[in-house]
Amino acid sequence: MRNKLIHWLIWLFILGIILSVIILFSLSVGSSGIPAKKIFSSIIYSRCTTEYSIIFDIRLPRIILGFATGGALSLAGVILQGIFRNPLVEPYTLGISGGAALGVCLNILFKLNEILGFLSLPLSGFTGAITVIVLLYFFSLKREVFKIHEILLTGVMISFISSSLIMLIMALSRTEDLHSIVFWVMGSLEEPNWLLIKLMVIVSISGLFISYLFCLDLNAISLGEEEAAHLGIDVEKVKKILFLLASILTGFSVSITGMVGFVGLVVPHFVRIFAGTDHKIVLISSFLSGAGFLIFCDTLSRTIISPVELPIGVITGILGGSLFIYALTRRSAFFGEK
Repeated sequence: MRNKLIHWLIWLFILGIILSVIILFSLSVGSSGIPAKKIFSSIIYSRCTTEYSIIFDIRLPRIILGFATGGALSLAGVILQGIFRNPLVEPYTLGISGGAALGVCLNILFKLNEILGFLSLPLSGFTGAITVIVLLYFFSLKREVFKIHEILLTGVMISFISSSLIMLIMALSRTEDLHSIVFWVMGSLEEPNWLLIKLMVIVSISGLFISYLFCLDLNAISLGEEEAAHLGIDVEKVKKILFLLASILTGFSVSITGMVGFVGLVVPHFVRIFAGTDHKIVLISSFLSGAGFLIFCDTLSRTIISPVELPIGVITGILGGSLFIYALTRRSAFFGEK
């Protein structure tokens, strides 16, 4: 046990260093490069400089939002893969992202953002996500038993339906509306409103603390629901709470940043390769890894062909797919086998 604890602490320390390096790299690079030394001097001494404005008004909000969103999506992926006991489940598999995207597309189509203001897009996205959550919950709840396989199949079908409706809306939209829909669907961390950023941080950190209370339950459920019940765990109650938690994390993330794919699918598997399968370390490691991964992808998206910014979903798809192939080569770790 002592050796395992030391291994976990070393692993968390390494992740913390990597995350810090990625954040410093993200603050430094861009259309206006800022050396690392100048970053610290601008923060401490020169608050009226151009560098200070670039750091605090442009880059830091994206980094904080990337930290919260990447952590939330990775955390949701760990939780869903744990309760479904399926390595291919991710936050977007259940149709929650599709519902959020459909809500935003309807908002853009009917020009609600011009009437209701800047909060209308995330609110419509979250409303769409909550609608899907409610549908999944009641469609799959029979005799007070949470049907895992039914909720998965229902979620996949809702995702297909949402995608079809989104394509229909895109076909009927005007050119300027179509550009807004496409760019939002592919994801972006360009969110100037600090209220939404702070809300995402609160939801993300709260989700980490709440999920950690159920780390032992997730370990037991990974052995099978019958085994977990024999250990004295109220399996149905735990599944409902964790499903709702993962859904809220996903709903908030998608409604604010758009559909950023592959984070919740790939990061948990990659973490299990190096950290093991114990959820006491997997949860927090996935949170930190997802945060670093998304910040790094966002940095690439705004610098590869600067000054043009690529949708972050393009970068996460390419890097995430590459990592997924790597995870497949580590088959035993991928399936959580010891």
